[in-house]
Amino acid sequence: MQSVEKQALKLDDASQRKQAVEKTQRELALVEAALYVAGRPLDLKELCSVLKTRSKNKARKLAKMLLQEYASRNTALKILELKDERYVLQLKAEFTPHVRKLVKRPLLSTGPLKTLAYIAYRQPVSQKRVVEVRGHHVYGHIKLLREMGLVVGERRGRLTVLRTTEYFADYFGLSHDLSTMKRQLKKVFQQEMTSEEK
Repeated sequence: MQSVEKQALKLDDASQRKQAVEKTQRELALVEAALYVAGRPLDLKELCSVLKTRSKNKARKLAKMLLQEYASRNTALKILELKDERYVLQLKAEFTPHVRKLVKRPLLSTGPLKTLAYIAYRQPVSQKRVVEVRGHHVYGHIKLLREMGLVVGERRGRLTVLRTTEYFADYFGLSHDLSTMKRQLKKVFQQEMTSEEK
């Protein structure tokens, strides 16, 4: 009789472990789906809402598990942990040149993108200077860039000084350190000019 009870307990234990593994797999899939759909960095609070939990520790643990899982895979995608415990799913940099032509709708049209590039490379830069260099049409570009959270303006006396945001750096995979970011941008600009000459 005792052996039958032990077997029943073992089966029950195995069933519970299987359910726990399935639940974890489902939660990892939810985190992955959220990162994929968002297309931007998500913080623990946002991941908690997707997981329907208040536990930031649980969301952090799952995000880190998924990050490690992606790191062990040999795929074109990676998950990065950013400052302030934010996570993002993105394409590895070495694949971007090969698939760039497949992007149907760019984040920004050419005009606002050039204005953003100027601000990023010259920051902190006065709005007046941006207008002098790029023309009066940039007021609309700056408004759009601010609405998108890529640029912020800070009043200094009568001037508005523009700079990029952390979201800008995260979105484009750039450093948060200004001098490093400028070196990265210079490299990107040089690559673009080389590819346009071909």
